Amino acid sequence: MEIKLGWRLRLGVLMPSVNTVAEPQLTAMLPPGVSIHATRLKLVNSSEEELMGMTKDIEGASLLIADTEPHRILFHCTAVTTFDSDIVGRIRERITRTTGIPATVTSEALIAAFRALGVSRLVMITPYITPVNEREVAFLQHHGLTVVREHGLGLPGGKEFATVEPAAWYRIVMAHRDDSADAYFLSCAQARNAEIIEVLERDLSKPVVTSNQAAMWHCLRQSGLDDRIAGFGRLLNQ
Repeated sequence: MEIKLGWRLRLGVLMPSVNTVAEPQLTAMLPPGVSIHATRLKLVNSSEEELMGMTKDIEGASLLIADTEPHRILFHCTAVTTFDSDIVGRIRERITRTTGIPATVTSEALIAAFRALGVSRLVMITPYITPVNEREVAFLQHHGLTVVREHGLGLPGGKEFATVEPAAWYRIVMAHRDDSADAYFLSCAQARNAEIIEVLERDLSKPVVTSNQAAMWHCLRQSGLDDRIAGFGRLLNQ
């Protein structure tokens, strides 16, 4: 068994307190010499108040993770980082002003992923309630992307998100197939879908982008690492 220590890249991650999925998935995607080190900000459910509450103590959490001396800090929550069109810059600036460390947020990783894949028309599948989906669609449209079809499961929060098994995600995505789309976007860092990316890409003949996969890809590429990671779809082989 390889013990992955960050002699090439130490990635600090700020994530929702409820999240139990992102760390195992991100760890599975790590190339040699890259490590992740996470701390948490309070977020369990999906109301506007709770989502924005996750951003209240960015400075304190950033200082905690800075003690690990990461080379980059990722603020990792799709719903929070698509809340409005300006939130990416606000979060990044707060982290870097506090720590002096470069910062990335989930939603900018997603936009970069779609551009790298050359896609503009998406099917978006999420575990979210309707207001979160609506804000996410608006965010994507702001960045020139067209959501040709979207579907949210209407689940209230992260504990429920994690109960949806990979096989269920596969069936849900296939039920919302739209051949006019260039790619499929499976949103949420708390979604158990990393295992099915390559199967979906084979069966849909289109790229599949997930929040954890895009975040890992973007942080690696921003950090000057061009490793190709097998097993998690086209993006991580870009």
